[in-house]
Amino acid sequence: MTDPAWIQSALTSARPQAVGALLRYFRDLDTAEEAFQDACLRALKTWPHKGPPRDPTAWLIMVGRNAGIDQTRKTKRLTALPDEEQISDLDDAEPDLAERLDGADYRDDVLRLMFICCHPALPASQQIALALRIVSGLSVRQIAKAFLVGEAAMEQRITRAKARIAAAGTSFETPGAVERSERLAAVAAMTYLIFNEGYSAGPGEEAKVGLADEAIRLGRLLLRLFQTEPEIMGLTALMLLQHARQAARFDAEGEVILLDDQDRSLWNRKMIAEGLALIDKAMRHARPGPYQVQAAIAALHARAAEPAETDWTQIDALYASLERLQPSPVVTLNRAVAVAKTTGPEAALAMVDPLEPRLAGYFHFHGLRGWLLTQLGRQDEAREAFDRAIALAGSLAEATHIRKQIDSLLAG
Repeated sequence: MTDPAWIQSALTSARPQAVGALLRYFRDLDTAEEAFQDACLRALKTWPHKGPPRDPTAWLIMVGRNAGIDQTRKTKRLTALPDEEQISDLDDAEPDLAERLDGADYRDDVLRLMFICCHPALPASQQIALALRIVSGLSVRQIAKAFLVGEAAMEQRITRAKARIAAAGTSFETPGAVERSERLAAVAAMTYLIFNEGYSAGPGEEAKVGLADEAIRLGRLLLRLFQTEPEIMGLTALMLLQHARQAARFDAEGEVILLDDQDRSLWNRKMIAEGLALIDKAMRHARPGPYQVQAAIAALHARAAEPAETDWTQIDALYASLERLQPSPVVTLNRAVAVAKTTGPEAALAMVDPLEPRLAGYFHFHGLRGWLLTQLGRQDEAREAFDRAIALAGSLAEATHIRKQIDSLLAG
C-alpha cells in the first residue's frame, strides 16, 4: 500500500506542471483546475491499492485531460472542442508525456501558468490569491485565513481575477526568449510578494507565516526551471536567509526582537547554509541584480556569529549598489542604518530627513528616525517620532516595540 503522505506530496509537487499542461490543452483556468482535481481524486482512489505510476505527473495530465474532455462533452454538447492540433500536442501514452516533462513544453507550461497568475491586469492582492489557489493548490479557506478575510470574500477575489484574465485575452502560445525573460521578472516579483505577506506575520498568525514557506517552495520550483539564472538564485537565497530568522524574531510575549538582539542559536542553520550556497553561486555569474544584492546583505548578517562581527562597511556598499540598481527611498532608509553603524547617527539622520515627503506614512521611517534622534540625545524629537510610528504601526507587536522605546526615553 502506498503511503498517504507520499501521495499528498506527489500531488502537490505535480500540480504546477500538470495544471500548466492542462491549461495549454483546454485554454481555460477553471477547466484545467477542475480536470486536475478530478485526476487527484482518481489518484487517491487507485494509488493506495495499485501503487503509484512510473511518472505521477504524466499520469495526472493524461487522466486529467480525459476527465476534462468527458466533462466538457457532458456540459457543452452544443459546443465542439477545438481541433486536436490546435489545442494540444500531448500524446495519450504516458511514456511520451513523461519525456515531454523534461523538455521545453514542461518549462513553458509552468512559466505560462505562473505568468497568468501575475497578469498585469490584476492588482497585487489578486495576483497573490490566484497564484496560491492555482499554482500552490491552497484551498480558498486556507488563503482567506492567511489574509484575515472571509471565505466568501476570498472566493469573490479569485473569481474576479479569473474573469479579468479571461477578458484580457491571454496568449497561450509558447513564449519567445524576450517574452520569457519579461515573464520571469513578473513571476519573481509575485513570488516575493507572497513571501513578504508571510514574513510580515506576527505571533499567532501561523496561517500567514505559511505563505513564506510556500513562496520558498515556488522559488525552488523556479530554480528547477531556470538553473542558470542568477536573479532566481538570489531571490530564493534572500527568502531562505530572511525566513531562517523566524524563530528568533519575537519573544515569548510576542514582542519584536531586533536583529542585533536576536538569539542566533535559534536561526535555522540548514536554511542559512542553502541560502549562502545559492548566493555564492549566483555571484559567480557576475550579473548582479536587486535580489542578489539583497541576498548578499542578508548573507553578511547570517555569517556574523555575533552582532559585533557584522561587516557594516560592506553592507553600506551593497546598499549603495542597490540604490543604483533599484532607486527607492526605502533602500536609502535601510542604508542609513549601515551608515549609522559605520559613520554615526548624525550622518544617518542627514540621509533620512530628506525622505520624509515620500515616507511620511511609513512606520519604519519614523521608528528609525526616533532611534537616531535618541542616539543624538534629542529626546523630545525622538518621542514625537516614536508617537508617529505608533500611529502607523501595522501590528500590535510593532506598536509594543515602539512603546518600549518611549518608556526607555522616559526612564532616562
